[in-house]
Order: sequence, then C-alpha cells, then structure tokens
Amino acid sequence: MSQERLSMRKINEILRLKKECHLSNRAIARSCQISHSTVGEYLKRAEAAGISWPLPEGMSEEQLERLLNTEGEATGGPQKPMPDWKEVQGELKKRHVTLRLLWIEYREAYPDGYGYSQFCELYGQWVVRLDPPMRMVHKAGEKLFVDYAGDTVPITDPETGAVSQAQIFVAVMGASSYTFAEAQSNQTMPNWIGGHVRAFAYIGGLPQILVPDNLVQGVKKPCRYEPDLNPTYQEMAEYYGLAVIPARVARPRDKSKVEVGVQVVERWILARLRNRIFFSLAELNRAILQILEELNHRQMEHLEKSRLELFKELDQPVLRSLPEKPFEYATTKTTRVNIDYHVEFEKHFYSVPYTLIHEEVRIRATEHMLEIFHKSSVPPVAIHPRSSVPGRYSTQPAHMPPKHQKTAEWSPERLTRWAGEIGPQASLLVQAILASRRHPEQAFRCCLGILRLSSQVSRLEMETACQMALQAKLLNYKGFKEILEHIPPSVNQETLPSLPIHENIRGESYYQ
Repeated sequence: MSQERLSMRKINEILRLKKECHLSNRAIARSCQISHSTVGEYLKRAEAAGISWPLPEGMSEEQLERLLNTEGEATGGPQKPMPDWKEVQGELKKRHVTLRLLWIEYREAYPDGYGYSQFCELYGQWVVRLDPPMRMVHKAGEKLFVDYAGDTVPITDPETGAVSQAQIFVAVMGASSYTFAEAQSNQTMPNWIGGHVRAFAYIGGLPQILVPDNLVQGVKKPCRYEPDLNPTYQEMAEYYGLAVIPARVARPRDKSKVEVGVQVVERWILARLRNRIFFSLAELNRAILQILEELNHRQMEHLEKSRLELFKELDQPVLRSLPEKPFEYATTKTTRVNIDYHVEFEKHFYSVPYTLIHEEVRIRATEHMLEIFHKSSVPPVAIHPRSSVPGRYSTQPAHMPPKHQKTAEWSPERLTRWAGEIGPQASLLVQAILASRRHPEQAFRCCLGILRLSSQVSRLEMETACQMALQAKLLNYKGFKEILEHIPPSVNQETLPSLPIHENIRGESYYQ
C-alpha cells in the first residue's frame, strides 16, 4: 500500500467525498490529485479505527493523525523509509540506469522497504509535482535539442540606420539543460549548420542524438514515422556520427526541453538586452555569451544545482570527442563535364580528368574547397581551391590529354577549319580566342558557341560580327553574341576591309 502522508485537510476531504458524496475511489483520487490506492488505504484505516463521518465531536487533528497517518500504529509495523526522490531522478539520467535497478539497490539497503509497484507509484506521485518539462527523464549525454527562438533582436546598420532582425539559435542538452545560444542574421542553411557546429564546440563534445523541430533546414518532408532529412543536414549528422530524430508533428512533449530552453533564453538573456542598441551580430553575440555564462552557472531552485554542475556531473563524462576538423557547410550541384573537360560552378570553371568528358558529376563546394565526384567515387576525382573570379579557369595539368591532343574529337585544328568554312574573319576570331587562353582547350566552349551561331544568321552577318569582335577585342561568347544581335539588317560585303593578321594570332601552323 502507498505510504504517502496526507495533510489533515485532504484526509477530511477523502472521508467527506466517500461518506457524504458517495464517490468512487478513482473519482476521489482525481479530485484530491492523489493516487486511488492512497484513497483506498486511508478509507481502510478509517474503517479499522471505527471513524465515521462527520468526525466525532471533540476529535482533534492530533488524534486523527495518530489514528490514520502514523504508519506504526496504523499498520502495526515500523515506518518504511522514504527514498530520496531527487537522488532517484538524478540516477535515472545516467546511462543504462532503470527504476527497477534503483529499487533493487533500495531494497538491499532497506530489506523491509516498499515493494517495486509501490516504489514506482510513489516516484510517479513525486514527479507529477515537478514542472512538466522536468517529468521526462533524459539519459546523460544522449540528446541535444535544437530550435530557433520566436523572439528576435534588432540590429542597426551604423551607416544607413536600417534595422534588421537577428534570429536566435538555441541548443539544450537533455539531461542537464546546459544551454547554448547565439544570434544569426537569418535561418538559412549555412547558419543552421553553423549553429550546430558552434554548439558542439561550446559543449566540448558530441551527444548521440539530435532532436530538431520540423524546420525546412533540418527536415525536408515531415513525417511521424520516417521524416525525410535535408541532405546537407544528413551529411553533417553522418560526419559527426549523430542520429537525427526530429520531434513528431503535433507532439509538443518531444521538444519540451528546447521549448523551455528557448523560454529561459528569452526571459534571462533577451529580456536583459531589450534596451540596448546593437550595431553588429558580433557585438550582440558577445553580450549573449556573457549572460549565457551567468545562466549556466545559476542554480536551478527545483534541483538545487546549476546547469553547469549537472553538465559536468551527467553529460560531460559520456560525450564523444569532437573530430579534428569541424564540419564545413557545403553546396552541391550535379552537372555534366563539357568537351573542354571543365565543369562550371558559380561562373568559374574547374578541370576534371579528360576521360570524364560528357559524364555526369557531382560538385561539392565548401567555403574554401571544391570537390568533384563521379558516380559514387571516393575519393573525389578532382579537388580545387575555390575561386570567386567569374569567367576564369582552374586547370590541373594532370587532367589534360597528352600533348593537348584531340579531346572527344574536338581540337584547335578542327575549330579553325570549321571557322574557315564560314569566312576568313571567323577563322581569325577563333584563332585569336584560342591564343588568348593559357590552354587552348579552355577556349573550346567559347569557340563552339560562336560557331554554332552561324546556323542562325547569314554568312555576311557572321563575318561582319567576327570583324567587329576582333576590332573591339571581345574574345568571348557573350560579347560576340551581343555584337551579332546589333548587326544592321543590310550589310554590303564590299564594305568589309581586309583585317591585318593580329600579333597575338598564332595561325594554323601552331597547331600542326
């Protein structure tokens, strides 16, 4: 039987509801917010003691307590020791510890203590009195909950006075409630991934499981049973060896830990910063970090320990080590290798082995590096430093065919020959374009684009555009196409003067 000690007010209420209102034990339990077994126990004690309702005149509270609430007199045996429920809850957060194991250890110390079912019921009654978020037991080092706060912080541009709203990223450890927070310019994927990486660095280790809400940055397609993760988020999780278990849709308890963490950040950090004006994210994050340290050191009243103390006691000893290098956010793109054995990424061209011409490849670009994969190749078939210069080429000699021989049946000679069929100006323009590149293969794409335009206009218009391009030294496809689009509709061939051979034109003999 449950041995929970009740106040005299509740004992009176139990007797009244039973004797006067004739309610069932379960209805009385719901009304008094106690277990139905406790109701039954006190009704049995009252019956055994011959107590009726209303209470006999002259019976004091002390007399009633001796009859009903003193376990030695009521049960005829010694009082059973009550476990320290705070200690029980703390032990439950440790890996592999169960309530049954704690009960076994309790009975080893107190052989005449409560039975297993009573032990569990009494613990449940104690837990119910805690704040709802504290009722869930999280294993040490197991889960990190992540989300964005609903509140934002204004950032003022010192030059223009324009105000933008900084988003607040929050991460909370499940067992200790150890908290990380930072301001971000927006909720885009680079910031979402970066927030995780910096959270791992702040806690100094890795949990086993990430629990995000169903944000599009983390979950591509929400589903209660098999959510479809964003590929970049999945890649980050695989890099760190983490499992990702998103909170279920319409299941707020799945993310109650981070919701409370967000609320704490909003009340203890953002509220304190509400009257300050910030001119940069860096300035705001310095202020957040200072108060965050205070928050993690502050004692939590219901547990009488700080988040930092619990973190060092529970989470930190079982966290996995961080890898040597943090994960870098990467952009991916699928494309085909052109005839010049280069692929384009953000208007810059990178070489791959010439044997992959026309093959489909996958580009993975981080802030500093660019990797190119063919099918499921590991390692990548090509690695380049990332360049932000548009229209230029990053070419590795090892990727080029021997002695610049024909690549996929295209060669400088063939391009020059095709241009000669159009006219002498086209031939000179193609030779000039080929000579303007460090490697002729880098000009194949441009020459092909120009020569293919000959099917859309007359030979005379093509030759005129080639002559104008040479005179203006526009040795690229876009410049030539713009000239061609502005050629007058009537052009007299006799008006085309012969163009002298330019000093930068190598001539056909160069490619023999």
